[in-house]
Formats: sequence, structure tokens, C-alpha cells
Amino acid sequence: MKTVILAGGFGTRISEESHLKPKPMIEIGGRPILWHIMKIYSQYGFNDFIVCLGYKGYCIKEYFAHYFLHESDITFDFRMSNQQYVHNHHAEPWKVTLVDTGVNTLTGGRVKRIQNYIGNEAFMLTYGDGVANVDIGKLVEFHKAHGKLATLTSVQPSGRFGALELAEENDVKGFQEKPQGDGGWINGGFFVLKPEIFDYIEGDETIFEHGPMEKLVKNKQLVAYKHSGFWQPMDTMRDKDKLEELWNNDQAPWKLW
Repeated sequence: MKTVILAGGFGTRISEESHLKPKPMIEIGGRPILWHIMKIYSQYGFNDFIVCLGYKGYCIKEYFAHYFLHESDITFDFRMSNQQYVHNHHAEPWKVTLVDTGVNTLTGGRVKRIQNYIGNEAFMLTYGDGVANVDIGKLVEFHKAHGKLATLTSVQPSGRFGALELAEENDVKGFQEKPQGDGGWINGGFFVLKPEIFDYIEGDETIFEHGPMEKLVKNKQLVAYKHSGFWQPMDTMRDKDKLEELWNNDQAPWKLW
């Protein structure tokens, strides 16, 4: 089963770094968040990726074109006609297809543009800016069991600020660090989709989360897989710093490998 990753947006809310590179290439622990997402899927044996490129897509192409340089020790011998020797060679078991889906194409349009690479089979889809400790194997099993066209992973994001625990007379009983938000479930990405989903997408101007998903709901073809574990998007520098801190302290819940 192939995994499609949306990696073409402008990342305007994290412009401190996205003016230099696409958001999926912003690094956590010295590696792009895109790499972290792919490692999550790879842990469950899903190693065939299609990455939807857009804004500064060449940065992602260059990263994978020089992947050995990033992951290996190399000797350049300029005395011997500029020969190079790769040491401690390490490569992921990945097949990565990079597709230019347009700079201004919206999310649904990007999905539509990779239809020819999917064929007549179910596939997974997620955003290129969020990590989680979702059990991908159980997610796929859940999707196959209900038999409908689409599954999304629903999550409950934590509140942005810590909360006070108050007693009577407004005495403070304690502090609660980053509690769950209002208890509502939101779309956390990590979709599983049947190929019929392409019939729900009109073209480049389609926002996947609006028209197609609304039609799926109307037709009773969208099911939520509830994930109560860790989930964190990287929308802002605050989010990036949080993920970086977790990684540097060996407390990254998404590191399943």
C-alpha cells in the first residue's frame, strides 16, 4: 500500500523558516519532519511513498537525490580523478516518488494529480507537517474492516496553555500542564482511502477537507479512527520548538523505530 504525503504548501505560519525551504523540510533533531513522518510509516512496513511537491519542491528533490551524502560517511579523493568512497553506507528501504503537483494547487487538487501513480488500490494519505504515535497497522486493519471509502484519524489536541485546578473560594488546588482542549475530536490526517476517492475531487481548486470530505460524510462513506495518543502538528515556531525539545530529551513519542 502506497503512502501519499502532502508537502506542497507555503507554510505561512512558520515563515521564519519556510521562506528558505518548504515546511516538510524544516528539521527536528537534524532531519526534516518529512523524514520523521516516513519513518513512522516505515516502522509498520509501509515503504512506498509518493510526495506531492509544490512550494520550493526542488529542495525535497535535492534532499533525496543526495540522501547518501546526508546519511553516510564519504571520502572524496581529489588525487585520484575526484573519486568518492562511501563508508558506513546506510539507506532506508524506501521507494520515493516525487511529483510536482503545482505551486498554487490546493490539497484536493494535489491528491487528484497523483492518481496515475496510485492505480486501482487503496492508499494512505497524510500531511507533511505532523507526527504522531498512531499504530498504522491497526489503522489499516480498521479501514479494511468497515469497508467504506475513507478513514481519517481523529485526535484530541492539547490546550495551548496550562490550566489551573480551582477549589471552592477560588483557592488554587494545583496546576495541569497542557490539558486536553475542549474535548472535541478533530481531523489529524493519517487517512486511508479507496481509489474511488478520486471521483470526489474536481480539480486543482478543490480543498480536500471541504468538498470531498463533506460529500463523503453525506454519503456515509467517512469513518473516524480514534487516536488518543500523541499527535502534534508543526504549524508555528512554538510547535517546532516543542518537537525539538521532545526529540533532544529522548522523549519523542512518535519515535517508534
